Amino acid sequence: MPVHAVPSAHVEHHFVNRAGWLRAAVLGANDGIVSTASLIIGVAAATPDRSVILIAAAAGMIAGAMSMAAGEYVSVSSQSDIERADLLREHANIITDHAGEHEELAQLYMERGVSAATARDVAAQLMDHDALDAHARDELGISPGTTARPLQAAWTSGASFITGAAIPLLTVLIASPAWRVPAVAMASLALLALLGALGARVGGAPAGPAVLRVAFWGTLAMVATAAIGRLVGTTL
Repeated sequence: MPVHAVPSAHVEHHFVNRAGWLRAAVLGANDGIVSTASLIIGVAAATPDRSVILIAAAAGMIAGAMSMAAGEYVSVSSQSDIERADLLREHANIITDHAGEHEELAQLYMERGVSAATARDVAAQLMDHDALDAHARDELGISPGTTARPLQAAWTSGASFITGAAIPLLTVLIASPAWRVPAVAMASLALLALLGALGARVGGAPAGPAVLRVAFWGTLAMVATAAIGRLVGTTL
């Protein structure tokens, strides 16, 4: 008799549970590189004094990291407050109108193509198991993998900003005065491209579009600040 191979277990890898911290990390590092490199290039276009450039860059790095962390915390805290309030309302509705909430959940499944009988049976089983979790996931779109985490977002964003900003700052220390601006620009663009590719890979998305996005906007920011720095330096 022929031997039939036992099918291997079906395994899928999804990355949506990484969305919260990945977004904060990529945004923080990207902003750290772009803003610090742009600041350095803008100041260097106005004055060749390395001390002035380093002071401006260090101040920008600390201020930017604090701003990113605070902004992420406030923003994600607001999202967390909304989620918490929605869950409290949903919990109250389940207690006061269990039958109505069961029918509402069943209607959601019917809208997705499930037959009425099956939808009501599934809704009943899920509500018996964990009514609030069922409504949070299928009605509100809230799940443990995507819920807002303010502290995680703040620390990730602030730390990644400093990490990104440190590279152009170190480049100023290493590069000669004649190559300072080109070195900062090239190092920053290379890191932005690497960051875009890494972020896309961790998130399971194509690397090409991500690399092009960060490279384009990074170049635009540095060119704009260089032009402003040169204008101010000439005027003053």
